[in-house]
Amino acid sequence: MGELYLVATPIGNLEDITLRAIRILKEVDIIAAEDTRHTKKLLNHLEISKPMISYHRHNEETKTSELIEQLQKGKNIALVSDAGTPVISDPGGEIVKQALQNNIKVTPIPGPCALISALIASGIDATQFCFIGFLPLNKKNRTEKLEQLQEETKTTLLYEAPHKLKNTLKDLQKYIPNQKIVLAKELTKIHESYQQGNAEQLLETLIEPKGEYVIIIEGSTQTKKEKTKENLNQLSLQEHYQHYEKQGLEQKEIIKQIAKDRKVSKNEIYQKFI
Repeated sequence: MGELYLVATPIGNLEDITLRAIRILKEVDIIAAEDTRHTKKLLNHLEISKPMISYHRHNEETKTSELIEQLQKGKNIALVSDAGTPVISDPGGEIVKQALQNNIKVTPIPGPCALISALIASGIDATQFCFIGFLPLNKKNRTEKLEQLQEETKTTLLYEAPHKLKNTLKDLQKYIPNQKIVLAKELTKIHESYQQGNAEQLLETLIEPKGEYVIIIEGSTQTKKEKTKENLNQLSLQEHYQHYEKQGLEQKEIIKQIAKDRKVSKNEIYQKFI
């Protein structure tokens, strides 16, 4: 039985490859690459010559079984994406799943990863974070994700293509207008840069986006529930009462809920409505 290696490759600077990754690429029987032409440049730079198989989003389903068959025959395979760590917003999830189901050993060869590189240099809290990848193109699904961002208290990371960046920032301006955002682009390359501000500020300074972007968004300081409570507390008592009345609550429950929202005694609220 062969072994499947998930090999992280440079995200820009060709010096960012580990000694172990180079050794594995030299030793395996086959390299499964997202774009064989792109990977060929890296292999030429490393003076490595190996048989390659194209393995990308559009042929992942059909090529997985072919690669599993080769692994079962004892061939060792290295899976690489165009840049960075395979499987993370890249092909590879299916072959990993099937390899494990067939008791084939899967070994990660760690290295560059755009989201981690951007996060650690962003100045935004890195103790807890969630990674969304690319926002959905479907309008309904996209809206749902953006609404989730409004109440996400952890740092959030997105990937975005340059031609879609302005529209994404406009969406973020609508849903999270006041949160700090860092745009990281061209990581590890000559024109690597970081811009920070809220969505509106970034839109004002954005000049013809180029290169792939990582968007790092500071977590909300309030959950959706806390924001709703804050908004309710800005209403008059009568409006606050009507809000819960429309939800079908009885007077006793309404007074109890208002007191809880405003952090006062129930008796104090009750006296206002006598």
